[in-house]
Amino acid sequence: MTSALQQLNELAPEPAKAEFLKCCGSRAWAKALSDARPFIDADALYDKADSVWRSLSESDWLEAFRAHPKIGEQKAATAQSEQARSWSAREQSAVQDAAAGTKVALAKGNQEYEERFGFIFIVCATGKSSEEMLRTLNQRLQNDRGTELRAAAEEQRKITRLRLEKLLNQ
Repeated sequence: MTSALQQLNELAPEPAKAEFLKCCGSRAWAKALSDARPFIDADALYDKADSVWRSLSESDWLEAFRAHPKIGEQKAATAQSEQARSWSAREQSAVQDAAAGTKVALAKGNQEYEERFGFIFIVCATGKSSEEMLRTLNQRLQNDRGTELRAAAEEQRKITRLRLEKLLNQ
């Protein structure tokens, strides 16, 4: 067991929940993970994180989505910890260097997406170019709401996994 995981296991419930909220903005998810401790290893944490995420309601998923800034923006709809803001900025770093036309297209696509589906475009941006994110956005605009909600939830699950890894490797 890593020392970071051991420390997470030993935290009181509220501080543990705050640590988990850095990784995923769903309070129900963070509470469930806090309550599920102790974890014997990182894989046990990741498995529980996935199973809890998949068991949550749509409103819990939407709460998590609101904790992310839109692609190309800095500020989320809900308050984020400094750690989560920093992670978001690094995850979306490819957009900062994007061509002006790509930035405009992403902003327009974000607006169209939110109007169509009622939530922001969520994509696991780590390792993706701004053009790749724009292509993904345009492809997913073709989905119906139910399909898109599940696609966004899967992207959130991927983001959460990466952030849990970062949390354990601090």
